[in-house]
Amino acid sequence: MTPFPTASSIRPSTGPAWMVAEAHEDTAGRDGLTRLVLPVMRLLEAAGAALEQDRAAAGSLISRAVGLLREGERAAGQGRPEPATGGLAPWQVRRLEAHIDAHLEDRIAVGDLAPIARLSVGHLSRAFKRSFGMAPHAYIIRRRVERAQELMLSTDEPLCQIALACGLANQAHFSRLFQRQVGTSPGAWRRQRRARPPAMIAAVAAADDNGRARLAA
Repeated sequence: MTPFPTASSIRPSTGPAWMVAEAHEDTAGRDGLTRLVLPVMRLLEAAGAALEQDRAAAGSLISRAVGLLREGERAAGQGRPEPATGGLAPWQVRRLEAHIDAHLEDRIAVGDLAPIARLSVGHLSRAFKRSFGMAPHAYIIRRRVERAQELMLSTDEPLCQIALACGLANQAHFSRLFQRQVGTSPGAWRRQRRARPPAMIAAVAAADDNGRARLAA
């Protein structure tokens, strides 16, 4: 596993300045990124607080911050001509994300996604990786794990049921993928989150809510 950054590398005193500078590179086209500075700052501050005691939690929070920035980048590109990079158009990204999220409990093959984007399977695979930064299968696995995390925090369902609800074959399969993605077992991750101080949970929830609101604005 790639080691997580040290606490000094994500200090609130250095993170926001970097993000503000990046968000203002192109004020005409990056308003969405500028609006994401506050929720991303909150996620990074929570990650900094968790880093010494809970590296898995810090990694999860940093991943959320990166995800918000990626969504903001795609949102900032809507309405502008698609660069000639071989990636997906904004409408294709939106349709693919919606389809994948709506069918996480089912088997999702690249052949199922190609017609949604109106591309051949080969073209979709190449364009998807350019736009999402990973292959379709890797993105689907990541979304399954993220959905499982949501269910583990919001329900008391056993892990075997959560695995099935996220389209995974069984609990053992779920545990292997979760360990690979998050760096700890699902059971340990759930126990750590439920033992987390309420203030940290509230900070993470507020950051997530602000991020979603700013992306929708």
